[in-house]
Amino acid sequence: MPSSDEYRTAADPEPTVALPVATDNPVDPEIDAEVEQAEQTLLEQLGGLSGLIYSTLPVLVFVPVNTVAGLTAAIWAALGVAAGVLGWRLFRHSPVQPAISGFLGVGVCAFIASRTGEAKGFFLFGIYTSLVYGGVFAASILFRWPLVGVIWGALNGHGTAWRGDRRIRRLYDLATVVWVVVFGARYLVQSQLYDTDHTTWLAVARIGMGWPLTAVALVVTVWAVRRAGHLPVGKPDSARAGTDSARA
Repeated sequence: MPSSDEYRTAADPEPTVALPVATDNPVDPEIDAEVEQAEQTLLEQLGGLSGLIYSTLPVLVFVPVNTVAGLTAAIWAALGVAAGVLGWRLFRHSPVQPAISGFLGVGVCAFIASRTGEAKGFFLFGIYTSLVYGGVFAASILFRWPLVGVIWGALNGHGTAWRGDRRIRRLYDLATVVWVVVFGARYLVQSQLYDTDHTTWLAVARIGMGWPLTAVALVVTVWAVRRAGHLPVGKPDSARAGTDSARA
């Protein structure tokens, strides 16, 4: 007579496999490592914390030199400081792309100031750059392509697969909104100071609303991408809509 074990084998010939259950906040070391690597890449593109601070030095020099020695001396002083930062990073074997971009940016600002003949013209390029960036980031939200998600997908090599999950897209929308607020605030405050000829306060606003606000926006961005990376895998919106309609 067959034993009870033989009956169970005949009834269920295939072994049962326990499947992992997704939790709301799974801890995946690979995701954390991936995010940290992408963070490092982004910080390198910005020149690191030192690069953000170095970017304020030409402004710190420009205003007092303009007050003491005039516009021409201030322009050359700002260019000299930017060139010094570039040379220092070359000497330290640090990434030079941020320093080169900074030097070119100071060059454009100096050219505008020399053409307008006014010290406040040095800040005009940054003011309208903030306006353009804010508009682009805002438009990306309206077109459902939040730039934070696009940039982060390019950095970590995942492309645009995140667009299929509404929860992840909302997180990237939130992070992108923060950048819109940062760029919008810079434009509104500094354009008002420009129109009222407050050059010294323009420099203060340029520094105070520069890397400190960038740091805040980066913190929110990192939080959003970490949260998105730890969300359980869900169905794409199209598949979810098809399931709902089939149930109806």
